[in-house]
Amino acid sequence: MNYLVTGGAGFVGSHVAQSLLDAGHDVTVLDNLSTGHRAAVPQGADFLEVDLADADATDKAVGTRRWDGVLHFAALSLVGDSMREPFHYLRQNTLTSLNLIQACARHGTQRFVFSSTAALFGGDDRPPPIADNAQIDPGSPYGESKFFIERALVWADRICGLRSACLRYFNAAGADPGGRLGEDHRPETHLIPLTIDAALGRRPPLKLFGDDYATRDGTCVRDYIHVTDLADAHIRALGQLTDRSVTYNLGNGLGFTNLEVIRAVERVSGRKVPWEPAPRRAGDPAVLVADSSRIRKETGWDPQYQDIDIIVATALRWREAHPDGYGS
Repeated sequence: MNYLVTGGAGFVGSHVAQSLLDAGHDVTVLDNLSTGHRAAVPQGADFLEVDLADADATDKAVGTRRWDGVLHFAALSLVGDSMREPFHYLRQNTLTSLNLIQACARHGTQRFVFSSTAALFGGDDRPPPIADNAQIDPGSPYGESKFFIERALVWADRICGLRSACLRYFNAAGADPGGRLGEDHRPETHLIPLTIDAALGRRPPLKLFGDDYATRDGTCVRDYIHVTDLADAHIRALGQLTDRSVTYNLGNGLGFTNLEVIRAVERVSGRKVPWEPAPRRAGDPAVLVADSSRIRKETGWDPQYQDIDIIVATALRWREAHPDGYGS
């Protein structure tokens, strides 16, 4: 089948594109390379350098062929930045996604998978795990922008017949077990690669934002899902879009504190992680853990890389082999 992957030069998008190629499909990656890397586009994928903010260019790209599905990852995704630049995030993420959704509807695309987020639940703390039907209460403009897009997809289904899967994932982590792809954000904000780099002496001591939360060690609890398991979930979700749209939470259902992540990096790397406490960040809830029972039941999805040490080990191998990220 033919699939279009927007944001396929980024972390999650590139791994999903790779998994689609591994399954024997034809893949075209669309990316403006503002945060992604040309070297992250998997071998065997076609590439279109297009900015989704350009409605005409987006429409032309979508109209180049008939797609069996479009998978949308392209977005601004830094919670902290969205708190500082709320209108930029709300405008950019919504506008680019609407351009893509409209083009898909116009050209007859029937299946659309959307990279949504657990930030939809990032307001008031709530008891874990968080189910798919939990009350939406974004704690940041980033989360709000994703909710806008989910609502747009509801109407694209009702009016245009565009079936969609909104996949709300918690903390994507790890790297391709075969070493082909990894995580390289500029700047890097994710805890596991930051902790690994601190252990390797590539950056100053790690800052832990908040050590006074009501958790088992005072630091935030997050649900880490291996990016390869995440990619598998996307492929399975495509199979659900024959006659309905779906929404799934994606996570291991296991929560690890920030300090537990540090200990895992120390175990796997054999190195001490230098770190220091820092004030809480605005928009950070104490605990975010997913209830992914619905996608497990409906698709048979079963994460294979749930152990935090295994997740860390795949990330460590890639970062050791690529000290300059995709620039090496």
